[in-house]
Amino acid sequence: MPATVTLTDVVKDYADVRALDHLDLSIETGRITAVLGPNGAGKTTAVDLMLGLRRPTSGRVQVLGRAADDRAVRSRVGAMLQDPGFPEATTVAEVLHLVGVAYPDPMPLHEVLEQADLAGLGGRRIAELSGGQRQRVAFGMALVGRPDVLFLDEPTVALDVDARRRFWTRIQGLAADGKTIVFTTHHLAEADEVADRVVVIHRGRVLADGSPSAVKALVAGRTIGLTSTLSVQRLAALPGVEHVDESTTEPGPRPVTLHVSDVDAAVHALVSADVPLHDLTVRDAALEDAFVHLVASAT
Repeated sequence: MPATVTLTDVVKDYADVRALDHLDLSIETGRITAVLGPNGAGKTTAVDLMLGLRRPTSGRVQVLGRAADDRAVRSRVGAMLQDPGFPEATTVAEVLHLVGVAYPDPMPLHEVLEQADLAGLGGRRIAELSGGQRQRVAFGMALVGRPDVLFLDEPTVALDVDARRRFWTRIQGLAADGKTIVFTTHHLAEADEVADRVVVIHRGRVLADGSPSAVKALVAGRTIGLTSTLSVQRLAALPGVEHVDESTTEPGPRPVTLHVSDVDAAVHALVSADVPLHDLTVRDAALEDAFVHLVASAT
């Protein structure tokens, strides 16, 4: 697939802080890409550069084959920001209309309201909206220009479970229509479920880049969850166990998680230990496991 967004050897400095450190990134057309990273990793700076809101200290940022801050590019890009600065006294319809006039072919209001799950709220003033409703207005603002590229910054904050599901169904439909989606999130389970590609950034560099399955595969093995009285030292010494997480150090039965390279060997050893075991579960590594492992290894 052709690249919609490219960052080539990008450096971004703020005074004596290097936010991006020779970052290379290419995002293909029609895919959903999650950009993940701990606070201060550089992911927000990267998105700001893609949006043309900032310029790199060095390197090149292109969107749709042009400089990210090119006027022609901005007319084909939509952005859902965490704090879009709503005018509180205006109505939802007025806000969407105001944003729409900046685009050459804005979406009709009734269509935006439907697409953003805002039906019936066009006449409501911004000051009267809940947090989830404001988030849906921000999505409508991103959609109104019929963009080819959508940048979404923590898009499901304040949305309830049903609203999140509807939102991601809509995003998947846009990607199926050839739109390019780039989003940041701290909800790693969402990234695992909906992203075609995951890019993990830390200290301004890419730590991992691939499908969710490929990134999860960077963490060897699986996890075993159980409630046990065995000490961390004894659990860590079991065959196949690489690392142990415990929820409390208090004596007595407590939940623990074993990160293992050999599930069969670890389970056999647990059973052979001849101590009470409860709530034993085995699961594949989650994206959160991979994320925590990658960041910890690079720190």
